[in-house]
Amino acid sequence: MSKIVVAGSINMDIVNRVRRHPKPGETIHGLGTAYHPGGKGANQAVAAARAAGHTDTAVMIGAVGTDAFGSVLLNALRDRGVRTEHVRAVDGSSGLAFITVSEDGENNIILNTGANGFVAAEQLTDDVWRGAAAILLQNEIPWETNRAILHLAAERGVPVYVNPAPAFRLPDSEMTYVSCLILNESEAELMTGIPVTGPVQAEEAAGALLARGVRSVIVTLGRHGSVYVGPEGSIRTPAFPVQPVDTTAAGDTFIGAYAAARAEGMPLHSALRFASAAAALTVTREGAQSSIPSRSDIDELMRA
Repeated sequence: MSKIVVAGSINMDIVNRVRRHPKPGETIHGLGTAYHPGGKGANQAVAAARAAGHTDTAVMIGAVGTDAFGSVLLNALRDRGVRTEHVRAVDGSSGLAFITVSEDGENNIILNTGANGFVAAEQLTDDVWRGAAAILLQNEIPWETNRAILHLAAERGVPVYVNPAPAFRLPDSEMTYVSCLILNESEAELMTGIPVTGPVQAEEAAGALLARGVRSVIVTLGRHGSVYVGPEGSIRTPAFPVQPVDTTAAGDTFIGAYAAARAEGMPLHSALRFASAAAALTVTREGAQSSIPSRSDIDELMRA
């Protein structure tokens, strides 16, 4: 099994559950608070490791603080099969995400960057690149770091999957370095100006992104599944019908599972369905990393 390298954020998610999201200026009562290891980078690394079903498949490039959360976050990654020897410790706070989840499973998030602001491309040493099948990037670490990694990966012929979240419009000059851009409806609209309300608009937005140089695009559409557009054409993959409880890590799970599936040689159609099954299982559980399913869970849902 080849390695999946993830350069990104490591956060402690502080989750407040509410009946509904407050209106601006409104104070409401919460239903409870929980602490969950998260961060888009860490979530994707855990998803890749668990979807692969092999230890040491996922390598995390990131940073934690010297606060009480730092060791908790590292141990959570190790316990879920992610390699952490390339995670640095920096003075100060670890990354924090303040998440509010309503009864219908929808969430909103406020990020405090913390140690994630100190992740650097120099952390990707030669042994990290050796055997790497793909590198996953998001937008919770400095853009300068992501841009440097894009160029380093191109020099080494390693594919890069980019998830521009929180929503971020990549410069056109960097788009040709992206092997696969994976984004949701709102991110697709921000990057293209095309309102995405379903598969038809998703294909239109993906086409606009391909015209800017990206090699392939996946637009995730929640309960409407996903749309892939690339050299193989357009592929629509339906979602698995489930009752959502918490959508916090659904997109990250899709990305990590898809990367793991492609790294082991799974055909494109099968990999998209595999990723969809992984994301569906995630939304039926609370938390971020704690909600990410194992390979056996994913395989069972696909069989069922």
